Amino acid sequence: MSAISNAPFSPEEIAAESLKPAEYEEIVKRLGRHPNKAELGMFGVMWSEHCCYKNSRPLLKQFPTTGDRILVGPGENAGVIDCGDGLRLAFKIESHNHPSAIEPFQGAATGVGGILRDIFTMGARPIALLNSLRFGNIEDPRTRRIFTGVVEGISHYGNCVGVPTVGGEVYFDRAYTGNPLVNVMALGIMETPDIVKSGASGVGNPVLYVGSTTGRDGMGGASFASAELTDKSADDRPAVQVGDPFLEKSLIEACLEAFNTGAVVAAQDMGAAGITCSTSEMAAKGNLGIELDLDLIPVRETGMVPYEFLLSESQERMLFVAHKGREQELIDIFHRWGLQAVIAGTVIAEPIVRILHQGGVAAEIPCRALAEDTPIYDRQLMAEPPEYAQKAWQWTPDNLPPCTAAGIEIQGKSQTWTEILLQLLDTPTIASKRWVYRQYDHQVQNNTVLLPGGGDAAVVRLRPQAPLSSSPATHRGVAATVDCNSRYVYLDPYEGAKAVVAEAARNLSCVGAEPIAVTDNLNFGSPEKPIGYWQLASACKGISEACSEFATPVTGGNVSLYNETLDAKGEPTPIYPTPVIGMVGLIPDITQVCGQGWRNPGDVIYLLGLPITAITKNVSLGGSEYLAAIHGTVAGKPPVVDYQLERQVQATVREGIRQGWIQSAHDSAEGGLMVALAESCIGGNLGAKITLNADAATISRWDEILFAEGGARIVVSVSPEQVENWESYLQEQLAGNWQEIGEVSEIQTGLIVNSDVNLPLIDVSMADMRDRWSNAIERRLSASPNLPG
Repeated sequence: MSAISNAPFSPEEIAAESLKPAEYEEIVKRLGRHPNKAELGMFGVMWSEHCCYKNSRPLLKQFPTTGDRILVGPGENAGVIDCGDGLRLAFKIESHNHPSAIEPFQGAATGVGGILRDIFTMGARPIALLNSLRFGNIEDPRTRRIFTGVVEGISHYGNCVGVPTVGGEVYFDRAYTGNPLVNVMALGIMETPDIVKSGASGVGNPVLYVGSTTGRDGMGGASFASAELTDKSADDRPAVQVGDPFLEKSLIEACLEAFNTGAVVAAQDMGAAGITCSTSEMAAKGNLGIELDLDLIPVRETGMVPYEFLLSESQERMLFVAHKGREQELIDIFHRWGLQAVIAGTVIAEPIVRILHQGGVAAEIPCRALAEDTPIYDRQLMAEPPEYAQKAWQWTPDNLPPCTAAGIEIQGKSQTWTEILLQLLDTPTIASKRWVYRQYDHQVQNNTVLLPGGGDAAVVRLRPQAPLSSSPATHRGVAATVDCNSRYVYLDPYEGAKAVVAEAARNLSCVGAEPIAVTDNLNFGSPEKPIGYWQLASACKGISEACSEFATPVTGGNVSLYNETLDAKGEPTPIYPTPVIGMVGLIPDITQVCGQGWRNPGDVIYLLGLPITAITKNVSLGGSEYLAAIHGTVAGKPPVVDYQLERQVQATVREGIRQGWIQSAHDSAEGGLMVALAESCIGGNLGAKITLNADAATISRWDEILFAEGGARIVVSVSPEQVENWESYLQEQLAGNWQEIGEVSEIQTGLIVNSDVNLPLIDVSMADMRDRWSNAIERRLSASPNLPG
């Protein structure tokens, strides 16, 4: 078969590969001829947003990417940072949104498998997983099916491969109906002396195919991930890959053993776009070429044609460049682990990807045309914010019903603040995710320091991995979190994205970790629409600014656009813009970490950050969970981040933890101060007596005092013996931005919140709080007889 074809493709055939007519014309110009079917498919996947970031690359260039601890930044399979004591951490986040919408179990499972390969391809042993999940209204049976399927898929793959899932977040909102978000983050400790890169080198070096066999599953997955979901998307079910976690476990061990021989020059996993992606990216990064013979590829199906070979996204496959003469050494390792391993090609001097099949040339394309010199759309930003945002910004708390210290009347029904708090605790987004994380093996490998739900971030012990285990013993740990308040980003993408980065750093600080670096997953609608691009561009600006302010460079990530589904009128409706921030931080001593639950009765409770009565642009009900869950309103402006105050508060908490003054720490996020206090009560199984130093005569809106969000606020508890040292330090670091608000009490007290009014603002028992918060998701799942409850 010849690569040369003079027959042009029809507009329908071009569109079927997710290419635009102008892009096809550019392909013809690059090749000097019309492509054949296999080549058209290769361009289709490599020029998809999922692979080449053609709409987002100009925006990503503004991110800070360098720092003292950054060893590998964007451009490789994962970022790598220096953790000290000879320890190096690889980490990355990826999405598997569209596959999970069509086939929740396999979509989520293969998302886990893919991100693990990004980690061990660098030469790192995976040590932890986190996930950031978004679903529609959990009352909807379809949402429950997707939700339970995704959780089962994550659980299945992670548990079987033996990597603990240690943390994450789960949100429920109608904005994600039909288009769930499944973002998975992985961490790994380098196990090889040298970091394994992906650029090919050494003309004449053999190219090895290793791992599983190739089939027709996953066909066109990258293009599928770069298009809106429609009522026809179920027809693309074959585009969802099928994973084998037990085979991946063998692949991890075989790859790490192979890397430690020194015989591997470069490695690339076959993720999105499979053989096409791995060959073209390795060649382009090395400024060389690769010739690959499809007749040598191990297959599990008969009669496959080049188009199918090149676009298959069968899982658990890798491509290596080996040192010439040492290929058999590597092949023997993989065979010993029961895996495929064959010499399938060669590194060539000419910078092309040449694919051979049945004695002929099936495809021949300049590698940079596929992997580097790809289309870029530098779109124009809207001159003014869109109408929806401007309208939302006009909202003020005056639009809410009047309220008093006793409560508020909503739709003709009087509700106390205790009842409001219980409703918020029962909201699935706020409520316990116990139903989720109890399905995950979060303690395998025996490095998990804080169990899921125990703190504001996950904490994992860093232990030198063999054969580097001769490194000195260390007490170092790594903390990790994934965060995004997408409602904030929807209302104001710039301010909302800044808040996402700030909250991620705050969560790490609450467990005692110093924020170090970021990996991001940008989940948005179509960038081809003015509003979609405004959201994406504004959020990227906010992330860039905030990461610079917190000194947390971006080491890589993932962009997932076109997250849209058709509404009842057949119009594409985008999700809320959801830029998930995965952030890692270092803990010098894992014996000095902090959870969010109270520790001892009698401990003194402090609020750090803006005072309770400070209702400003930095603390507000705009975009709050209270406004959405209680009043059914998504409006207002989200809180504005005060960088200086955030840094001061977070540094103060980290030092308080390291000095042993702080017993517990929990940030005030969704639901505001009252939800934070309730969660600390539930987490520690202890009550609290709180006194709000607020003059009732000056308070017009008690809901702002109780449930407003923002303000760089963290609630901490301190043992009475340490109060003097602690308050002396606070005076130095946070003068005017801290206050004592109460003390931890026995369990029977529950949560009592007083002010200078005759009756408590809130008086709720531990049993009521725990029931509402702990069982919210289970109650809703049990409403369906076909789902586990």
